Amino acid sequence: MAIVNTNKTPDRAAPISETSMLGWLRRNMFSSVFNTLLTLSMAYIIYLSVKGILVWGLFDATFVADNRRECYDNSLTGACWAGVIDWLDNIFYGRYPRDEIWRINAGGLLLVLWMLPMWLPRVRGKVLIGATVVVFYPFLAGYMFSGGEMGLFIQIMASGAIASFVIIVANALVGLTKDVGLDTFVLEALGKTKAPDKTQRNLLIVLAVALFVVANLWVSTWALEGVSWTKWGGLFLTLVISGIGIASSLPGGILLALGRRSELPVVRVLSTGFIEVFRSVPLITVLFMATTMFPLFMPEGFVLNKLTQVIIAVILFNACYMAEIVRAGLQAIPKGQFEGAHTIGLGYWGTMGLIVMPQALKHMIPNIVGNLIGLLKDTTLVSIIGLFDLLGMLRSISKDVPWLGLHKEPLIFGAFLFFIICFSMSKYSRHLEVKLSAGEKH
Repeated sequence: MAIVNTNKTPDRAAPISETSMLGWLRRNMFSSVFNTLLTLSMAYIIYLSVKGILVWGLFDATFVADNRRECYDNSLTGACWAGVIDWLDNIFYGRYPRDEIWRINAGGLLLVLWMLPMWLPRVRGKVLIGATVVVFYPFLAGYMFSGGEMGLFIQIMASGAIASFVIIVANALVGLTKDVGLDTFVLEALGKTKAPDKTQRNLLIVLAVALFVVANLWVSTWALEGVSWTKWGGLFLTLVISGIGIASSLPGGILLALGRRSELPVVRVLSTGFIEVFRSVPLITVLFMATTMFPLFMPEGFVLNKLTQVIIAVILFNACYMAEIVRAGLQAIPKGQFEGAHTIGLGYWGTMGLIVMPQALKHMIPNIVGNLIGLLKDTTLVSIIGLFDLLGMLRSISKDVPWLGLHKEPLIFGAFLFFIICFSMSKYSRHLEVKLSAGEKH
C-alpha cells in the first residue's frame, strides 16, 4: 500500500526556485507601497555606505608609503594603510625582540596542536586534554615567553607540560588510526590486556613517570634569553591576559557559585561578600587598586610585576560575574535531579560533578561566551595603566613621527581584529549549543 505524505511543510533542504524567491521578495519587501519605499530607501543607503567604504578603504587607499605625507601626495581622500602595515610587527608582538618572536609563534602553535584533538571525533579523553591545557600550558608558555633562569617549580611544570603534550598527541594519533584510547593501545602492545586492573594501572603510571623523567632531563638543558614583561605588547599581550582570564575565571566562578549556595554560613557569607564587592565596582577601579594599593598590603620584599597584578585582577573580577551566571544555571536545574542523585548514593561533589553541573553548563553556554567576549574586550582597559596591549599599540601609531596624526586606520584595523575573534567565539558557542542540544535547532 502506497504511503501518501500529507505534510505540506516544504523541505528546508530543497533549493529555492526562482518563482518562490520572487514570491518571498514580494511578500517581505514589496507587499505594500510603504514597504516598497522603505526597501528602496534602505537599499540606497546600503549602496552609498558600501560605495563610500570601498572608495575610501580600497580604491583610493595607499598601501605603500614611507610616511603620512606620501599618503596625502597619493590621495587626500583615501585611507593610509601604509602606517598600519609598517607597524604590523608592533601591533601583533609589541616591543618583543624581533629575533625572539619565534618563541611566541611556537607557543601559539603548541597551543593549537594541544587543543586540536578536542575537536577530533574519534579521540578519547577530551576532558583530560582540557584539564592539562589549563594546568600545565601556562607554565610552559610563560617560560617560553619570558625566558631567563628556570626555577625548580617551573621546571617541574614545564616537564609535566611536555609529557602531557606527548601523551595527548599520541592518544590523538591512536584514536584516529585505531579508534581506541592510548591506554588500551599500550596494554594491547605489551600483551597486558588480561592483567588485573591494578597491574594495568601501575604499568601505565610507570610509563608516564618515565616519560616525565625524560622530559625533565630535556627541559633542564633549556636556556632561553630573558625578555622583560615590559616588552610584551600588542595582540600577543591581549591574548595572554584574556586567555589566562578565560581559563581561570570559569573554574573560579564555579567555586564561588557553589560557595554562595553552600549550607555553611561562613563559606556562604564570604563568597557572597567577595562576589558583591567585585561586582559593585568597575574593572578600571579594580585594575588601579591592583597596581597601586595591592603592593601596600604585601609583606616587605614581596614584589609582583604589574602584568601579574593585572592578570590576577582580571581573573577575580570576571570570576565574580561568572559566579552569578553559574548560580543562575544551577537554579534552573529541577530539584528532582538532586534527589535522584542522592537516591543512587552520590554525595555532594558527585552530584554536582556528574549530574547537575553538566546539565547547567549546557544552559549557560550563551551567557558564558558573552561574558568571555566581554572579558576579551575589557582587556583594552590595561592600556590606561601603562600596558601596551593591542589598543595601546594602535594608539601609539599616531604618535610615531612618520605617521603622526594617523588615528582612523589603526583603530579600524583593531576593530576588525576584535570582530574576527569575537565573531569566531560566538559562532563556536552556537555550534556547541546545537551539538549539546541546548538551544533550538534551525
